[in-house]
Amino acid sequence: MKAIETKNLTKKYGTSRGITDLSLSVEAGEFYGFIGPNGAGKSTTIRTLLGYIKASSGTAKILDLDIENDIDKIHEKTGYLPSEITFYKGMKVKDIIKYSASLRNLKDTSEAKRLCDQLSLDTEKKVDELSLGNRKKVGIICAVQHHPDLLILDEPTSGLDPLMQREFFNILKEEHKRGSTIFFSSHILTEVQEHCHMAAFIKDGKILVADEVENLKKTGAKKISVAGSLNTDILKEITHLSTSDDGKTTFLYNGEIKSLLYNLSNQEITDINISEPSLEEIFMHYYDTKGGESDANL
Repeated sequence: MKAIETKNLTKKYGTSRGITDLSLSVEAGEFYGFIGPNGAGKSTTIRTLLGYIKASSGTAKILDLDIENDIDKIHEKTGYLPSEITFYKGMKVKDIIKYSASLRNLKDTSEAKRLCDQLSLDTEKKVDELSLGNRKKVGIICAVQHHPDLLILDEPTSGLDPLMQREFFNILKEEHKRGSTIFFSSHILTEVQEHCHMAAFIKDGKILVADEVENLKKTGAKKISVAGSLNTDILKEITHLSTSDDGKTTFLYNGEIKSLLYNLSNQEITDINISEPSLEEIFMHYYDTKGGESDANL
């Protein structure tokens, strides 16, 4: 079964872009990263999938349920953490968590208590008194306490300190082991590289590419670092050229290594290092080479 499946999903805001012909397939049981910079369409996609905004065209299913006709059932089976957390003013943390549980007829409070302890959350405080990070903790507990079949998380680690980020991903790993599908958006590439098996890149409301994280790292591009005097004008097929304070020149190269070495052999270089680029560097490589047009068959 597909946890998420969209076909040509489009959301327009008048003449403004939202998402365009977005086709995405997420298998049940995946730990899936949805990557893109701010404004790429990540939140629009998620809110459309969960029925908070209406699609302009296209279709989508969540856990084999149609987002147009079965949204109440979808909400029963999913947990959602929005990028921006807001709650009813004046309510205590414990009351918000209890209210969230009641919406899903959850009477067992043991999981909520365990999560509060794990995240060091004071449930006696009113939400008005909480920092962004602590409000985010409340949202995490509300999303997770009923052990949903699918967790959809929009920029989930914003506002969390490094220690709480680690605890948060420990919670996600626990849910994943229980059988939950994890789908989270992020602009932090290291999070996706460390935790996800699958990932999709989105830019300007369109999917650029989607694949296993390990396959995404096999673009054919190499990270080249050169020390010495280098004339880059004679080099072709390079992107992300930079020079460090110590004089090293670094770039991504997408051509034949034999040709590169031939061109470098005639220059005054003292050292060269050829390595695999990081996922972040690959992400930017896709942005530059794809130009926003998706050729991925998802």
